Amino acid sequence: MKKALAIALTLAMSLSLAACGAAAPAASSGSASGSGAASSAPTVEPVEISVFAAASMTETIDQIIEAYKTVAPNVTVTPTYESSGTLLTQIKEGADCDLFISAAQKQMNALDGSLKGDADKNPDGLDMIDASTRMNLLENKVTLVVPKDNPKGITSFDQLAEHLKAGDILMAMGNSDVPVGQYTQKIFSFYGLDENALNAAGVLTYGSNVKEVTTQVSEGSVDCGVIYATDAYSASLTVVDSATSEMCGQVIYPAAVLSGSKHPAEAKAFLDYLSTSDAMSIFESVGFTAVN
Repeated sequence: MKKALAIALTLAMSLSLAACGAAAPAASSGSASGSGAASSAPTVEPVEISVFAAASMTETIDQIIEAYKTVAPNVTVTPTYESSGTLLTQIKEGADCDLFISAAQKQMNALDGSLKGDADKNPDGLDMIDASTRMNLLENKVTLVVPKDNPKGITSFDQLAEHLKAGDILMAMGNSDVPVGQYTQKIFSFYGLDENALNAAGVLTYGSNVKEVTTQVSEGSVDCGVIYATDAYSASLTVVDSATSEMCGQVIYPAAVLSGSKHPAEAKAFLDYLSTSDAMSIFESVGFTAVN
């Protein structure tokens, strides 16, 4: 009896082990199935967005784009830098742009459909931005800069005005379709200076964007120039004076997603990132400030 019982127990254990062995492959198969499900999870598709930004933002936006790669690795941000007037023209002519950052309100207003009824601000009645995304991103300063050693000994806008009246100086400024040129024109008006008369007297030279004006001063081909504080910093130029808001108003940089953007969500996400502390620290390092 004992021998028969032992045989029965041995047989039962063998059958039980066999059953476990049969179940093991099923568990393994289930694990493989789970692994397969993970590997087939949807991946984030790569997206490229086009950002049109004022030339004065070249260095900072380039740095921010590099930093943004760790935040949104699937998004490639392709920048185009030029004067805001030139960028506006390109957008109006159908250029592929997802996000526009201007160095003045004028160029953004010209695309804002909410201003269609204002012929001065939106003369062509265009509706090309998503007005709900429009924001005042940054503030800059208009400055008077001089080349190395300051050969004319210029120290202020007041003194510059006197030199211009005397016709014994050569100054660089932006074209009339460039925001920095438009701010300079306001400074002329503040001092009662006639730009046409100054130009006829040969005391002015022009640049198609702020970088061209900056280069003229850096190379010493002019006695002084009017550029942004940020460009003066980037070019290591000496700032001898800064224009007040009474002289030329606030220098505000508005930004907005284009209504025709092919990737509006990604463009808005990048715009939002530009307002973060990480991005602002880069902007502030060259002289930009948050809008007050």
